[in-house]
Amino acid sequence: MAENDQQAAGGSNENANQNQPQFALQRIYVKDLSFESPNAPDVFQQQWKPSVNMDLNTSHKKVSDTQYEVVLSITITAKVEDKVAYLVEIQQAGVFLLNGFPEQQVPPMLGAYCPNLLFPYARETIDNVVNKGSFPALMLAPVNFDAIFAQAVKRKQEEQKQQGEASAEGQQTH
Repeated sequence: MAENDQQAAGGSNENANQNQPQFALQRIYVKDLSFESPNAPDVFQQQWKPSVNMDLNTSHKKVSDTQYEVVLSITITAKVEDKVAYLVEIQQAGVFLLNGFPEQQVPPMLGAYCPNLLFPYARETIDNVVNKGSFPALMLAPVNFDAIFAQAVKRKQEEQKQQGEASAEGQQTH
């Protein structure tokens, strides 16, 4: 009798688990990597006080019904006295399983949560390639992908609102 109760309880737990959202990082890889030091070796003779600029972008595409590829693109430009010391471009990518999530939760997962998981890998690769180029270590500060995603959503909503107002004005007759 106790075995039947445990099997029934186990069966209901399995059904409950099937209804739960599933998330898994299935693969992480470097999709593209470039390093340039156009002013070497002259740049090594200058005092090392660089200005460093970082451009960051994310994108994603659906690979299957439950899998998405998320790509974090980072471009680092380090200049010394208006000369480019080095330029690093990386596309750090990952394949993520997202299954059973409500539709409204998928965009923040792909636009903020997944890039947040990819960033440490990109940061490590950037640091390694900069060191291989004979430059001092570059330690990138953490990035708030939630804030970046929220800004992008807000900007998109404002653009849609402006387009809606412009089309409404165009339809008015006098």
